Amino acid sequence: MSRLARMTNIEVAAILYEVADLLRIRGVRFKPRAYRRAAQAIETLPEDITDVYERGDLERIPGVGSSIAEKIREIIETGTLAYLETLRGELPAGVREITDLEGVGPKKALILNRELGIKSVDELEAAAEAGRIRNLPGFGAKTEENIKRSIQMSRAARERFLLGSILPVAKDIEERLSALETVQRVSLAGSIRRRRETVGDVDVLATSTRPEEVMDVFCSLPGVERVLAKGTTKSTVVLTTGVQVDLRVVEEDHFGSALQYFTGSKDHNIALRRLAIARNWRLNEYGLTDLATGEPVAGRDERGVYAALGLQYIDPELRENRGEVEAALEGRLPEIVGYDAVRGDLHVHTKWSEGAHTIPEMAAAAQALGYEYVAICDHSQTLQIAHGLSEREVADQLREIERVNRELDGFTVLSGTECNIDMEGNPDLADSILKDLDVVVASVHSGFKQSEKEMTERVITAMHNDHVDIIGHPTGRLIQKRAPYRIDLPAVFAAAADLGVLLEINAFPTRLDLSDVNCFKAREHGVRFSLGSDAHARENLRYMELGIATARRGWLEAKDVVNTLPLKELLAALRS
Repeated sequence: MSRLARMTNIEVAAILYEVADLLRIRGVRFKPRAYRRAAQAIETLPEDITDVYERGDLERIPGVGSSIAEKIREIIETGTLAYLETLRGELPAGVREITDLEGVGPKKALILNRELGIKSVDELEAAAEAGRIRNLPGFGAKTEENIKRSIQMSRAARERFLLGSILPVAKDIEERLSALETVQRVSLAGSIRRRRETVGDVDVLATSTRPEEVMDVFCSLPGVERVLAKGTTKSTVVLTTGVQVDLRVVEEDHFGSALQYFTGSKDHNIALRRLAIARNWRLNEYGLTDLATGEPVAGRDERGVYAALGLQYIDPELRENRGEVEAALEGRLPEIVGYDAVRGDLHVHTKWSEGAHTIPEMAAAAQALGYEYVAICDHSQTLQIAHGLSEREVADQLREIERVNRELDGFTVLSGTECNIDMEGNPDLADSILKDLDVVVASVHSGFKQSEKEMTERVITAMHNDHVDIIGHPTGRLIQKRAPYRIDLPAVFAAAADLGVLLEINAFPTRLDLSDVNCFKAREHGVRFSLGSDAHARENLRYMELGIATARRGWLEAKDVVNTLPLKELLAALRS
């Protein structure tokens, strides 16, 4: 076999995503969705795409037919794709870059290029600032302002990476280093350990008897594109994904204090240092030291640092200086929901709509994760782009779920839907259909430009439907791509608490909606929550970890999240 390009899953997926985008811009139907589905499946594969290629199993990947498989082979063997280069050459310069902006679709991008000669985001920004866009047909002053905001959001996004994209890569680095015989302890630190929804870089700490060997391994790991610095105690590399990774090897006696220090956040650390100063102690990455005697107080163990300062241990997800230090001093920190506390997934899709796998396949994957149940919530009829189910098809699916459940042992598939909330706040399925389902998720998928008053009334109206259990991804945001729609969240929180409707924490990496901050606020209103991966393939079920991290950052306990309940209690809670 010829030497392979050794492309990572993310790199292969990125090429297929770009093909999908370019086909969409050209107005091609169906194919963009096929490429996007294949890219998503590869991005979430639990193994290296090159290993799948070498086994000859590319066509066994969901959504990968013979044509796309052949293109993946070309990517793996050469590192490039001729088809992509052809598509790039057929578009006017800069058009794809412009269509990446929220609110600038293919038609608008082509008009901007044709009428104003715009070939880059910088040129687009200059045209918007000069007021040259508002007079184009189909644009206007409001569109011009929205373009300015989209450009600002896009520029901010370039500096950070989605947690869901980077966390698997960071964990792989952590596991590879921990497997070395010369490494005693290793841990992620920084914002990725706090599980922020986006991260700027990755920090790793380790202890070792032979740090030089650890640095040699680190700088030659798969996926390292270039080495920025290499020393005996600190090295910095940049991965092919563009993310920077820093490794520090510290002394064993300082590991706990270094882990606390480099985990952050900055404001959290400042609050801790104030407590140390009040005791005439110094706190830094080398330990907690009594300034009067020069003796170490704590440092080997992170929990010991917090205990010495008179604090409950503060989990990394809470370390944002949002009152956690004061709560820890008073012993009133919540016992935040554990990563192993969720008993089932309340929002997954299947082949019935736009998913990649069948109901039995999704059920088997969920059961393999140790779940007790999974809710099948395929899209409903008005979301045609996602092949939403008609009322007849929902009834047919319900019968299939009943059949599947008869064949399962110790696991239950719940019948459900993710129905669309129309402009007036009505679910797009009849009550006669909804009443027979175990789980009804109602979501806004269109009409994002409604006023705050209209959107708030729309969502609260949906909550008043007796059969709606959950409001899905309640603000509609897509991280780094689409801002939340305008909605009065305090009013929504109050209504949800009053009506007993759950608010979803959607765990899909681009959503994480509700956000951690909004979870915290909703919790204060007495809202309860559901967690759903929004999985479109069985590999996506693992996104649940991101949703749990969001719940933890929002100070939620297991009692706040309905799918920490066993099945019988869950069904009772939904019926109530």
